[in-house]
Amino acid sequence: MPEAVGVVEWRSIAIAIEATDAMLDAAEVEVLVSTPVCSGKYVTIVSGDVASVQVAVETGVREGGNSLVEAVVIPNVHPDIQPAITATTGVENVRSLGVIEVFSVAGAVYAADASVKSADVRLIEIRCARGLGGKAFVTLTGDVDAVRTATETGAAIAREKGLLAASVVIPDLNEKLRRFVL
Repeated sequence: MPEAVGVVEWRSIAIAIEATDAMLDAAEVEVLVSTPVCSGKYVTIVSGDVASVQVAVETGVREGGNSLVEAVVIPNVHPDIQPAITATTGVENVRSLGVIEVFSVAGAVYAADASVKSADVRLIEIRCARGLGGKAFVTLTGDVDAVRTATETGAAIAREKGLLAASVVIPDLNEKLRRFVL
């Protein structure tokens, strides 16, 4: 499992592709996501050891120049983050549901990591701004008290950065809706 995850988000697709190429030339990291997202932005998420992720993100920031929206490196990343980003968590049952809606992909990944470290919950997904007007959101499940703690923790992190759009906890998700969140 990777030790760290780095997220870089840019306003220009062309500059972002060039910056991502430079990131991959600068450090030995794995690409989890590298794609255009809504409102004409582009996001790259990489994983690897902390030093390599740091070098890659610093390169992306430098090469992105004025096009940079946000960048973050999360060291000691929780093991559920990578599967949540790639929608491969394997969660099969949703009890209560927590949703944290954030104005940036980097903010969502950061909030998700804090959430899952704060309580005994499972991340379902970190949805990265595709078809969302540039926003991202995190879904998580577990018993209602754990979901409430995790959602409040992640929302507080996003709020501190001025990135929280909304957060909710649904104690007993309706059976008819469950298949749509998995």
